[in-house]
Amino acid sequence: MTPAAAEASAEPTTARTTPGRATFAALRVRNFRVYATGQAFANTGVWVQNIALDWLTLELTGSPAAVGLTMALTFLPILLFGMHGGMIADRYPKRNILLVTQACSATVATTLAVLTISGHITVGAIYGLALVTGFIIALDNPTRQSFVGEVVPPQHLRNAVALNAAVFQTTRLVGPALSSVLIGTVGSGWAFAVNALLYVGPTITLASLRTAELQPAPAVPRAKGQLRSALRYVAERPHVGWTIALVGVFGTFGLNFPVVLTAMASETFHSGAGLYGTFNIVLAVGSIAGALIAGGRSHSRLRLILLLGAAFGLAQTLAALAPNLGTFTVTLVLMGVTNLAFQAIANSSVQLWVDHEYRGRVMGLYALVFMGGTPLGGPLVGWITEHVGVRAGMAVCGIVPLVAAVAVAAVLAAQPVLARRRAGHAALVG
Repeated sequence: MTPAAAEASAEPTTARTTPGRATFAALRVRNFRVYATGQAFANTGVWVQNIALDWLTLELTGSPAAVGLTMALTFLPILLFGMHGGMIADRYPKRNILLVTQACSATVATTLAVLTISGHITVGAIYGLALVTGFIIALDNPTRQSFVGEVVPPQHLRNAVALNAAVFQTTRLVGPALSSVLIGTVGSGWAFAVNALLYVGPTITLASLRTAELQPAPAVPRAKGQLRSALRYVAERPHVGWTIALVGVFGTFGLNFPVVLTAMASETFHSGAGLYGTFNIVLAVGSIAGALIAGGRSHSRLRLILLLGAAFGLAQTLAALAPNLGTFTVTLVLMGVTNLAFQAIANSSVQLWVDHEYRGRVMGLYALVFMGGTPLGGPLVGWITEHVGVRAGMAVCGIVPLVAAVAVAAVLAAQPVLARRRAGHAALVG
């Protein structure tokens, strides 16, 4: 079977619905509405903390490379243990795992708040807590990704993933603005305190889910070689493997926003945390549109994922070349649309293309390549930004995903030609 045929056969059949109904179909499921509400609280807090932490790191060090190092430490555990987190998600009840990770995240936020408000925060403490956060994410992310498939029936999974992304980006409108106000009035420490408080929301909603209406996958018993079997499973499905590979390039080079946007705000446009927060809000406006576009699709193909990846790379390259703040703002919207459409469609497609018993481990691999590349990409982009220039750093973040998407498309386009040539050669020899 060719990759294209495998991809086509992997898509579940769904009834046709009107675009408006398809865009919000998952909200008809009560458990998903409750779960999404909790995620709104959690994601708002994440944005509040991320903006404050990025800016606090830049204030303490004056170095975009230090912001990149903080990102790298956050995602290093995912590079090392991402698939192990997915394996745990396949073995144990996912809701219970998420309740534990919420408590751990709230503890980290509380520690940051106490240290910062008391005046004892140091760059070393930020690095250490970033590393702890990374271990939490290594377990939380694949669990959370695969848990959506237990909250909604299969026909709503693609829509639920897209709406989850829309919720995340909607909170990006609120979180950065709230964080900017807190930083400018009472300081970064209180932004961390607000994040700790907001973790109460997802804890309550996770506990409020109707367990009888969940659709848990059968627990995978402990056995040898489970990680290797998941890798073989992906290798046997080229459409899954190519998507995950492109997601890895995308995450390593394309999404270093804390590094390039803090530097663009402070160095290129000579402003402060308020403009950085505004950049995130503008990016979120486009991202919400991209997520809703993805949510309205009942199916997708690998070629669409490649097209969106290339479009995002092109948009970020144009942003790096933007001559003024107005043009830069417009390109940020385009980046947001293509970014979230790519992420939502790639994520939901991979989940729909794999069997339930492999979903946790495959999404662990997905998280590993998507976020685990940041320890490489973050410092590299930070170094380029600091020593070559802000625009050069941002251009790299766009050009690499663009080239990767075009290269994968070229390889896939060449495969039928090579197959025909091999067949013709075999016929001549025969």
